[in-house]
Amino acid sequence: MKDSRIRILMIDDDEDDFFLVNTLLQDVNGNGYIIDWAPTYDRAIEAIGQKEHELYLVDYRLGRYTGLDILRHFQQIGYEAPVIMLTGKGDYAIDNEAMMAGASDYLVKGEITGPELERAIRYGIMEFRHLRTIAENERKYFGIFEKSHDLIVLADCNMNIIEVNPIAVRKMKYSRDEFLQMNLKDLFVQEAEAIQFVQDICGDDAIVQKEFSFKNKDGQKLEVLVNANKLDEQLGTFLCVAEDITEKKREELDKRQQEKFVISGRIARVIAHEVRNPLTNILLAVGQFKQEDAAGNDDRQLYLDIIERNCTRINQLVTELLQSTRMMELHLQEYHVNTLVKNALALAEDRIRLNDIRLHEFYTEENTTVQADDEKMNIALLNILINAVEAMKPGEGMLTVTTSAENDKACIRIRDNGTGIPEENKSRLFDPFFTSKTKGTGLGLTSTQNIIINHKGTINVESAPGEGTLFTITLPRA
Repeated sequence: MKDSRIRILMIDDDEDDFFLVNTLLQDVNGNGYIIDWAPTYDRAIEAIGQKEHELYLVDYRLGRYTGLDILRHFQQIGYEAPVIMLTGKGDYAIDNEAMMAGASDYLVKGEITGPELERAIRYGIMEFRHLRTIAENERKYFGIFEKSHDLIVLADCNMNIIEVNPIAVRKMKYSRDEFLQMNLKDLFVQEAEAIQFVQDICGDDAIVQKEFSFKNKDGQKLEVLVNANKLDEQLGTFLCVAEDITEKKREELDKRQQEKFVISGRIARVIAHEVRNPLTNILLAVGQFKQEDAAGNDDRQLYLDIIERNCTRINQLVTELLQSTRMMELHLQEYHVNTLVKNALALAEDRIRLNDIRLHEFYTEENTTVQADDEKMNIALLNILINAVEAMKPGEGMLTVTTSAENDKACIRIRDNGTGIPEENKSRLFDPFFTSKTKGTGLGLTSTQNIIINHKGTINVESAPGEGTLFTITLPRA
């Protein structure tokens, strides 16, 4: 059976003092303690190394050493334990120095009674256990804070940022010192969202799994799922834990786009079948009628031409719809992503120059190659570049084209400072025949999306009225 008594080591070169202290404790609680004795500094160091005692009673004077040397040894070996310093007479300077060196208490030998000594030992052990529990909890929570994969921000109700974890530094691309000079609203894309967020959290309500849009130092948007709770009512501090769901939302959007693309293809094939058959019959009948009535001089010839012309136009639209929504045969070769972009820009060069658009190009220096059909990718990129040019005012436009390598993806970003796209139109942007232009079929971006999907890539758009538009294309690296 394990001995439940508390083991104490008394370090003192006077055997009489050891006897007296032992007697005092035995009189108060004879079965509660086992006291071992170390009469020299060397014996004490050896016993401390065993780490078998819960508390240490240390005499201030130990020959050429002092009790402070014992305390310094504890610090040197990184061993934490409660230490009570004993001395022959009270000395404030020694008392203060001992406490600064880590002693939990300081007692004068000739003045202590058994109950006082026992209480000092009991309180010393209890306080040490309590502090160790606190320290362990701090280490545990600090580990969670430091190693969490989520962004963690500690802030107050004035929106001042107090602390951030390393993942927040990495994701948001601000240094910790920059963060501590910032206001919480600087992280939100919409300032109104930030103000409402703080009003909610600094009221009585916690925020549980609410989505917001953050922006990092480079202006890139992060979609985050936030959980927040107030920590201290008096200080008005709260903890905000934000899970980055940007990639998850992008994957969901890509999946929806692919599903919509498949559905559009089915609809297009149905339309082609149901519309082309009667169109063909009408065109054949018109042609036959024109041959039989070639000598007519009235307005019938004019009406027949109108019918024929519009039937042909409908037929062309059906053909374009089919081409923009069907899986296509690609002639793949390996190209550097920079080459694909430069080829498309060369085709758009006249439009860019005629509209006096400033062009900024930033190309990756990595060897980032993709498997692509050069001709099809020219069509896809040119559609986006032309849309960007047309969205900007001549002489005021700025077109920024960037390529980068991100893990196993090659990224192409095309940004303009044009009129932007209303929120209600963004979800329909790639739909067949959807267009905000007075002229156009609305199949350009549908075709672009088809080409990117056939290359096993993704295309996403970020835009707001008056803030321009950003198209992001990702392609798998070769």
